[in-house]
Parts: sequence; C-alpha cells; structure tokens
Amino acid sequence: MSKTTVNRAQAEALRRNEAKWTKPLIDAGWNAIPSIIIEKQEALGLDAIDMNIIVHLSNYWWHADNLPCPSVATIAKAIGVKPRTVQKRIKALHELGLLTRTERRETRRGSDTNLYGFEGLITAALPYAQEKLAAREKRRQAEDERLKRKRPNLTVVRNNDE
Repeated sequence: MSKTTVNRAQAEALRRNEAKWTKPLIDAGWNAIPSIIIEKQEALGLDAIDMNIIVHLSNYWWHADNLPCPSVATIAKAIGVKPRTVQKRIKALHELGLLTRTERRETRRGSDTNLYGFEGLITAALPYAQEKLAAREKRRQAEDERLKRKRPNLTVVRNNDE
C-alpha cells in the first residue's frame, strides 16, 4: 500500500470517528485499543478496574518503543479509585503476565514512574484474534460459495386454459 493510500485511509477513519464522536472530542485526543481485548476481557481475566487501568495506560502509549509511564496517582485519580487499588491491580496484572512493569529507581533523584508494557496482554489476546479472523474468513468463503452457485433455470409454465 502506498503512503498516499495509507494517508487517505487514515483521513477517512478520522472523519468516520469525528462523525461518531464529534470533532471537538476527537481533537481533544483519542485512544486505540484492539476490539478483541474489549470483547474478550472476561476470558482474559480482566475485571472493570483492570480494563480501566489498561485503557488509561494505553492512552499514554503512542509508539511501540516508548512505553507508557503515568504515575499510580494519575491513574487512580482518572478512574476514581484509591492509589493502593491501582497498585494492587497492576501487581495482579503483572503476576498474570498481562502487563510488564519496569521500575525506574534513581539514587540521586528518588524514583521515576514505572514503565508499563503490554506484551503479555497482546500474546494472551492473539489466539482470540486469530479465532475471530478465521471465523470471519470462513463466513466470507461461505458467502462466496453461495454466490457462485448456479441459479436454477426457470422455465415459463403455460396454463393449459389458454
């Protein structure tokens, strides 16, 4: 795909999102999370607070090599829970292997906020994505087969009364 084609597709996606959410809301900032993570949150072992934390963390992650690093207090304030709740949930997500958490300890200045990675969540969600894509392809093939079938030859039946 050429760069021009990609730019046009991105511009069209932006227009569609603006039509849904309004231009001011989109201009204020937006976030991208794969739908499969939302659809399969229970299967992934994520509760509502976990999802809020993931959404908030992902809001700070725009480049693959620049991991998000908001403070626990920032996350807690945004989602309306106590910082200790966020700490516990991030620890649990880390222990489940869904989030990586890299502490940044500095001796002269104290500590910087942790860096968070989504490799485990991505790996855990991948089979669900592959399953969904396979089902979509199967439906597409079935539809193609249905359309390829010959239509029956219709013949005109004349009424003997004529």
